[in-house]
Amino acid sequence: MRELAQGGITVTAAVGADQPIVRLPTATTGFVGRALRGPVNRPVRVRSFAEYSQVFGGLWQPSMLGYAVEQFFDNGGREAVVVRVVNGGRPATISLPCGKAVLTLEALSPGSREVLRASVDYDNIGPGEDDRFNLVLQRVHSLGSEHVEDQEIFRRVSTAAGTARFVAVALQESQLVRVRGAVPDTRPDRTFSPGARHPIAYIDSNPDGDDGAPLTDYDLIGSAERGTGLFALREIDDLHFVCIPPPARDRDIGPGVLLVAAQFCRDRRAMLLVDPPAAWQSADEALHGLRELAFQSDHALMCFPRVQAFDRLRGRYEAFANSGAVAGALARMDVHRSPWDGAPDEQILLRPGTRPLHVLADAECQRLSAHGINPLHAVRASVAGTAPLKTLARGSGTGPESSLLTFRRRDLLTLNSIEHGTRWARFEGRDRNTWPRLARQVRSFLAGLAASGAFGKGADLQVCEVVCDERLNSSDDLEAGTVNCLISLPALRPGQFRSFLLTHRFDGSRIRPAQPRELPPGTRFTVRDRVPFESSEPGLDDTAPRRTLAQELFASSPDQRRAASSELRPEAAAARRLDLDLIARLYAEAERRGERL
Repeated sequence: MRELAQGGITVTAAVGADQPIVRLPTATTGFVGRALRGPVNRPVRVRSFAEYSQVFGGLWQPSMLGYAVEQFFDNGGREAVVVRVVNGGRPATISLPCGKAVLTLEALSPGSREVLRASVDYDNIGPGEDDRFNLVLQRVHSLGSEHVEDQEIFRRVSTAAGTARFVAVALQESQLVRVRGAVPDTRPDRTFSPGARHPIAYIDSNPDGDDGAPLTDYDLIGSAERGTGLFALREIDDLHFVCIPPPARDRDIGPGVLLVAAQFCRDRRAMLLVDPPAAWQSADEALHGLRELAFQSDHALMCFPRVQAFDRLRGRYEAFANSGAVAGALARMDVHRSPWDGAPDEQILLRPGTRPLHVLADAECQRLSAHGINPLHAVRASVAGTAPLKTLARGSGTGPESSLLTFRRRDLLTLNSIEHGTRWARFEGRDRNTWPRLARQVRSFLAGLAASGAFGKGADLQVCEVVCDERLNSSDDLEAGTVNCLISLPALRPGQFRSFLLTHRFDGSRIRPAQPRELPPGTRFTVRDRVPFESSEPGLDDTAPRRTLAQELFASSPDQRRAASSELRPEAAAARRLDLDLIARLYAEAERRGERL
C-alpha cells in the first residue's frame, strides 16, 4: 500500500492482484506519551523534530516524550508516529463579544500552551446580511508572539441556525477550535485596535487551559474499544517499532504497560523497545534486574545502558531512557544494512550527540548479549566478531530464530508486506480463481527476497512454500468469502520451516502461526478404520475417558493394565502390536545415537 502526500492531501493506492507486493518501511516508530499541545489520542506522522515541535510544542521538562523523539531523529530516525495522551486537561477558550452576548470558542486540544487568537471582519458582507461575518483563527508560538504556526479562514459564516454556513457547523471542519455553548443571535463584533494603522486586530485565548495531571500506566495503555493511548497506533499499517518513554524523569513504566504493549506488538507484528530501569547502573545490576523483571517476549528488545544527552532546557547533560536513541540508530543502520538482506549484524552505535551513560567492557558486553540485552556503544568495539542482536525471547520463543533480532524483524516485515499487498483478496473471496492468483503473487514476492539473499546464499539458500488451494479453503470458506493461505518461511536449521496461516475476510485480515508436525525419519503409517470402543462396564457411553497407549504400557501396577485379549478386538490388538514394534525401533535408533528417551 503506497501513500503519496501532496498539499496536505494523502492518497493511498492499494496493491492489486496483478501488481507486485511492495516491501514495507523498516523503521517506522510509534511514540506514546505526554506533550505540551496537539491532538489527543490521534496518531500524527512527523518526519523531523522541527515538525514535531510545530505540532506538539517541542521539549517539555515534565515529559520524556519530546526528548525521546529528539534523540530518535538525532540518531538517524526518519519517520515517527506520535500519539499524545493526557490525564484530565482542559482546553483554552476564546470569547468573542456579540453586543451584550458572547460567542465562546473552545480549543480542540487541551493544554496551557495551546495559544490561539481570533479575528472578525465584515469584508464583502452585504448591508442586508446582518448575521454574516468572516472569522480568522491562528495558532501562535506564544502569547504576544507574531510567529504564526497555523491559520484557518472561514468566510461568510452565519449566526443563524439552519443556514448552510452556520458557524457551529462550519467549525466542525476546523483543526483548532469548536463552538462551546449556544450561538448568540447577534454576530460577533468586528475586532479592531484603536489608534492602530490597521483596523483589524485579534482577540487572544483566555488563560484557562490546563495540562492535566501526570500520566498513569492506565493513561498510557488506553482503551482498545475507544482507540486511545497505545491502541491509537492500530491505525498505522507500517508500524515496526513501538516506543513508550517513561512518563516522568523519576519514574519507569510499570510492568502492566510492558505486558499490554508486548501483546499489542504481537498482534500488530511489531517490536517493542523496552527501556532499562534507572536503577540499573552496572551490567551486574542489569542481569539481576532482568531476572527480577521476569519479562520475556520475542516481540521486544532491550539495550543497556541508558544514554546521556544534552538537555537544552536545563543547559547541561542529563541521563535519559534509551529507546528513542536506539530506534533512531536502528533506522540509520537499516540504510546500509537492511533487515531484508542476509548480512550479519553490526553493533548499535550512537551518534556523537548521544553517548552511553557507562562504558562497558568486552566481557560485560558478552554477558549482556548472552542474556538477551544488547550493549550500546559510542565507538566500535575492538573485540573480534560481533554478537548477533537479540530479542527478549530468552528461550520462550518457538525456535532459536525467535531470539535473533534481525531474523525476527525480517519475518515480521515479510508477513506484514504480504498481508498488506494481498488485501485485494478480501473482496474476491467467493471466486476460486483468487486462490492461484494470491499464491502466485506471494511466491513472486518471496522469490525476490530469496534472490536478494534474505533466506541464505549459494548452497545455504532455502526455498519458501506457499499453499492456497482446496486443501485449505473449503466450500464453507468459499461461501463465506474467506481465503486461507499457508506460508512457510525457512528456519535457521536446514530443512525446517516456520509456517503461518494468512486469512483474508471482508471484515479484515489475520495472520497466526501454524504449528509444524515433524516425524522421525523412516516412520510409516497404517491407516485403518477406527474400531468402535466397547466398554467392559455397563452404562458407559462413547464419551467416557479412554486410556492412552502410554497408560496401557506403563501403568503403575499390573492390575491397572487392561488385557488386550479381553477388551480389544483382534483387529485392534494387531494395530497395537504394530505400535509396539514402532516404539521398539525408535528406542533402538535412539540407543545407537547415544540418546535416551
